Amino acid sequence: MTLEFVNRAAELAELDAAARKGGLLVVYGRRRVGKTRLLRRWLDTHDGLYSQAIEAPRHLQLEQVFLDIRPRLDTQLVPKSWAELLEILGLQKRRWALCLDEFPYLTAVDPTLPSQLQRWLDHGIPRGCLLILAGSSTRMMRDLFLHRAAPLYGRARKLVHVEPMDYAAFCGACDLATEDLDAFEKFACVGGVPKYWEFIEPDHDAVALAEALYFDFAPYMEHEPQRLLRDEGVHGLNAVAVLEAIGRGAERPSEIAGRLGTAQTNLSRLLQQLLDASVLVRELPFGESTRSTKKSLYRIHDPTLRFWYRVYSPHRTLWSTYPVAARRKLLHDHAATVFEDVCRARVPGAHRYWERDLEFDLVAPDRETAGGLLVAEVKWRRLTRDQRAQVQRRLEHTWAACSLRTRYPDVRFDVIDASRL
Repeated sequence: MTLEFVNRAAELAELDAAARKGGLLVVYGRRRVGKTRLLRRWLDTHDGLYSQAIEAPRHLQLEQVFLDIRPRLDTQLVPKSWAELLEILGLQKRRWALCLDEFPYLTAVDPTLPSQLQRWLDHGIPRGCLLILAGSSTRMMRDLFLHRAAPLYGRARKLVHVEPMDYAAFCGACDLATEDLDAFEKFACVGGVPKYWEFIEPDHDAVALAEALYFDFAPYMEHEPQRLLRDEGVHGLNAVAVLEAIGRGAERPSEIAGRLGTAQTNLSRLLQQLLDASVLVRELPFGESTRSTKKSLYRIHDPTLRFWYRVYSPHRTLWSTYPVAARRKLLHDHAATVFEDVCRARVPGAHRYWERDLEFDLVAPDRETAGGLLVAEVKWRRLTRDQRAQVQRRLEHTWAACSLRTRYPDVRFDVIDASRL
């Protein structure tokens, strides 16, 4: 289905503010999150210039950029270097906004480009003109603009991270009811990435969507993890093996190392790379910090990647042999993990908590009681009043064996079920 442009009000406001001031604005976010559509829509309404970099030798990259923007430039010159192109931009008589998309492609071929831009931004960019540098590689963009040794460190007025959209935006874009459980299970298959939303068909349920995206012949998502890892510069079978292990339930570093048959210390650098690329997220128990505990759980951050490694990869060979009920169960169990994430995201300061054989889905400072604690169980189904009461009694009984109870005597218990959608 073709989707209308939705949401992104905050990002558009940032672009408007940057245009009033000029200088450098950095925009980054994972591939297919809608970054290019956002930028092109804004540039079209501000008479801006746009070029998407190509993976090619330097002279071809320069030629492509100039070819893209030449119709809007007042010049008869053809630049032979980036310095000459920057000089041409500096001689334009009107204010302009220029976006160079996939900027890391350019710096990978010409590592001197950031230094050339640094000098130009400091001394040559015309007053009021705006240069937007955009990229899909979260890790590479951070290295270019947030690393203290990088030439462009501190040169940007702002770094705008275009993140996946939320469930409400998904339902609005796809004309689905937020309270519909099947709508949420569809969201669990496609996450907040608008490109994947184009596969939503009004008359297809979540299982049909999963099959179309993942399990059919030559499905769209078949090679998506490899593309995303490549964008982030994370290479090798070890990264894939780590994600396979986590997808199949090994969340602790010791469990991941055990599945891979290696020492835990050998994984530190790779896990950090995957964290920097926003592929993984590291969870700590509520109230703990990296300084106070070694307890860490690693989870695949994006719902679509999580589905790929949790459901698609382990079951792709046998999927066609499963009865419909078994397929629905796999999708339901995956959606339950996404629902937990959504519930925690709605409560400030919420985390999981675990110790020994105890685990709580949501623990957070209680906004209703100063110094109190909210402890909640999350269930991906609609509960009756009796079922809710039974779950809460079990939750209270489990809390009585938790060491946190001595630090937080004032606790409010809650049961969050699918009716909270």
